[in-house]
Amino acid sequence: MDFTQSVKNLPLTSGVYLMKNKTGAIIYIGKAVSLRKRVQSYFRRGGQELSKTDLLVGEIKDIDYISTGSEAEALILEASLIKQYKPKYNVELRDDKSYPYIEITGEEFPRVAVVRPNSRKALQRETKAKKNSRYFGPYVNVALVREALKIIRKIFHFRTCHPFPDKACLDFHLGLCDAPCVGNISCEVYAKIIANVCLILEGKKDELYKNLRGEMELFVKERRFEEAAKVRDQLRAIGALYSGTKDLNYFKEVEQLQRVLNLPRKPERVEAFDISNMMGDQAVGSMVSFFNGKPDKSNYRRFRIKTVMGIDDFKMIGEIVRRRYSRLIKERALFPDLVVIDGGKGQLSSAKEELDKLGLDLPVIALAKREEEIFLPNKRHPVVLSHDSLALKLLQRIRDEAHRFAIAYHRKLRERSVYEENAVNEIRK
Repeated sequence: MDFTQSVKNLPLTSGVYLMKNKTGAIIYIGKAVSLRKRVQSYFRRGGQELSKTDLLVGEIKDIDYISTGSEAEALILEASLIKQYKPKYNVELRDDKSYPYIEITGEEFPRVAVVRPNSRKALQRETKAKKNSRYFGPYVNVALVREALKIIRKIFHFRTCHPFPDKACLDFHLGLCDAPCVGNISCEVYAKIIANVCLILEGKKDELYKNLRGEMELFVKERRFEEAAKVRDQLRAIGALYSGTKDLNYFKEVEQLQRVLNLPRKPERVEAFDISNMMGDQAVGSMVSFFNGKPDKSNYRRFRIKTVMGIDDFKMIGEIVRRRYSRLIKERALFPDLVVIDGGKGQLSSAKEELDKLGLDLPVIALAKREEEIFLPNKRHPVVLSHDSLALKLLQRIRDEAHRFAIAYHRKLRERSVYEENAVNEIRK
């Protein structure tokens, strides 16, 4: 059977492919970073000896697929589907080879760990020995399994320690575990965490979303806003897990940024300001808006400086901050979670002064270009992050976009000014 056209129609995104025989039974399940490229590879073989793959290809009568947002999701989905359908040709995941599993122990506060039994029979013996333990897998790529668990643990804080300790360890201080060892979390609440982890590993993301949304709505109804915000952040993080690497990177960046700046919440929307002028001529300001780490260009704003004469970047920053947030107050619009000023202490003081006059308590910082120092209100010394800091990279990306936008507007006004001047000269001639 010629699958050329149907394979060409497969997406280039990550996902799981399901190969079926003439009766419609699933005979092989695999994961791929690129579905099209991976499936195409099955039909390009030209060896002399008949292999297991050739036998598989000879039986294929239909190919189905499920797209995923990331390779990590594909890995989890592949294992859960293999466990469900037990395809004939998935021998490498069903024989006696030592592939990794995820174990959730049957303790009062279950531990989550990657285990690698010596064989399938060994796993069966281990399961009997640990009657209440649960196993997910097997997985082919142990590195990807560990990466997926690392991400899941940032969302749901499960324990990994063995044996059960009698005091809080470093993981608690890093925000990776809620320290059930010292009674920081009840057995019932911890059980919900483990249930959510199981839903992810079983590929039941719709059920997980439904449960968490219901929980968040209940917290809001009961006016338990702090707990509702925590569940909201979990929902966003799960979205990041399922939507791919870029969003995952952003989740890590914003988590670090909240920590180093001691922000009350993760900065979902960030607005950044910059000034551009040449010897005080055609002075302009810019404001860019980032939402979930990405430019939100519909909310970009440009300002021609109106109230400041000569060169005074401090007052210019003050003017555009005042104009921006006076307008938002009048429009009763949403305010950003963080305001970033391109500059140092002086620019920050001017921005903060204007926000105070407007009665706004918005988190505001300044990022100075030369040493990439972060200045905070009422702090004598700047925060200096390492050059490979994820939080710093996020701030630089936002600051640089504000700078680019300001220069582009300034250049446009200068070119218009030159054009108008030339036009006037031509008329006078």
